[in-house]
Amino acid sequence: MKIVFYAAYTLILINCSQKSEQRATEKPVLKTLFNLPKKLKEVSGIALSQDQKVIWAIEDAGNKNSVYGIDFEGKMIANIFVDGAENNDWEDITKDSSGNFYIGDFGNNDNDRTNLSILKLDLKDPSQKTTSVIQTTKFYYEGQENFPPKKSDLLYDCEAFIEKDGSFYLFTKNRSKGFAGTFLVYKIPNQEGNFEAKLIGKLKLEGGYDDAAITSASVNSKNEIILLTHKNIHLLTGFTADDFSKAKIKKIPLENSTQKESVVFKDDKTLLIADEKDKKLGGNLYEFILK
Repeated sequence: MKIVFYAAYTLILINCSQKSEQRATEKPVLKTLFNLPKKLKEVSGIALSQDQKVIWAIEDAGNKNSVYGIDFEGKMIANIFVDGAENNDWEDITKDSSGNFYIGDFGNNDNDRTNLSILKLDLKDPSQKTTSVIQTTKFYYEGQENFPPKKSDLLYDCEAFIEKDGSFYLFTKNRSKGFAGTFLVYKIPNQEGNFEAKLIGKLKLEGGYDDAAITSASVNSKNEIILLTHKNIHLLTGFTADDFSKAKIKKIPLENSTQKESVVFKDDKTLLIADEKDKKLGGNLYEFILK
């Protein structure tokens, strides 16, 4: 009887060990939460309300100058017109620690825009029918001398930014001929006015365009920044407020290559990611949990 008991006990230990090892090696999965409302085919940025009950979404150039509210069942609960603004190319939306929201009107595919701006909104809740711009931060890039630059130096498009400690941080999207994954990090004060965006880092992501062309960004309370691309997320750590040049970058594949344009931290480990609708693919809100 003792031999049988020990044999069974040994098998249980081996089985438990194998399951623990399997859990440790399992990759995080991009989980689909729901389909985005059909009206929203080109979502370019998402942000969460302070109570985390509303997902605020915007669309990029060619769409209305509106902010849309979506609940966590995928239902559109708000369509708020932004009065006195123009959607030149809205590419991301973010908020500060006090719950103020900002739209980045800085899409610049041809690298020739001279009217780049960040719009602060009077956005409180889904019951609003309209909202107004209460601060406009205009800017231009340090280092850009030509509009547009040479095709080998198209580094001044932007689809990703965060607000932190009274400043905006912009992460540019490389559109250069001979794409090499290089991107620039700029800092701008969160104030009314017209500012030179200060270059505080020149970094590089590995891979081709879908791997390394940045489409959105978000920051958590641990001072970790996520940069989104179509195929991956990239975790940035080890930077300071005025210097990103030595930042550490961890690439995390999403095992999915749809046109992802939006990311936001729900908590320090949980990301919400949205992609654009393209024929039969995309048009979803996903959840991804960092290990």
